[in-house]
Amino acid sequence: MVDVLPLVEARLRTALGEPDARAAVTFLGTDRIEVLRFRDDSREGAVLRYATLGMSAQPMTDPTAMLADPVKGPRVELVLSVRGGLADTDKVLRPLAVLAASPQVEGVVVAPGASLDVGEPLWPGAPFSSVLVAEPGGLVEDLELDAPLDPVRFLPLLPMTPNEAAWKRVHGAQALQERWLTNGTDLRDPSRRSVPLD
Repeated sequence: MVDVLPLVEARLRTALGEPDARAAVTFLGTDRIEVLRFRDDSREGAVLRYATLGMSAQPMTDPTAMLADPVKGPRVELVLSVRGGLADTDKVLRPLAVLAASPQVEGVVVAPGASLDVGEPLWPGAPFSSVLVAEPGGLVEDLELDAPLDPVRFLPLLPMTPNEAAWKRVHGAQALQERWLTNGTDLRDPSRRSVPLD
């Protein structure tokens, strides 16, 4: 069996540079999940990117399947981008690790369009407790693995306010993303207000 994680970390470093911090979390009955922090100072103000490492070690399996396939199945890691210096966003490490462990713990398959809720603010004082899983391929390219393994996809997470999460449940992910786009919402602002939803 190929060890996927060194390849995943190499892909993250190629796309985002050297991590300036990392933390590991292990939950009972799960593999270790690391969260790496990358700092991007190339634009106006720093952008911090938090990426999980460990979620893709095993493929996600359909919770209704009788037997988990140890080889085939989607593999993903999660990436969250926020503006630095505006909130204590480093406290997002544990909630991110919880989300990354959810396929092992709860048997869920994390895919674009899904909502993930941690049940508490993503960081102290955050107006968000849930995220929208966005389409991969923008920031970090998919990592192709040798057949029969599925590629590792790097899924961006977009923080949602409780009102946005409720609106998304009714109208769908596409409609919420269009609403954000129409209003010029800065999805990296760690203290932004909810987009107008009337």
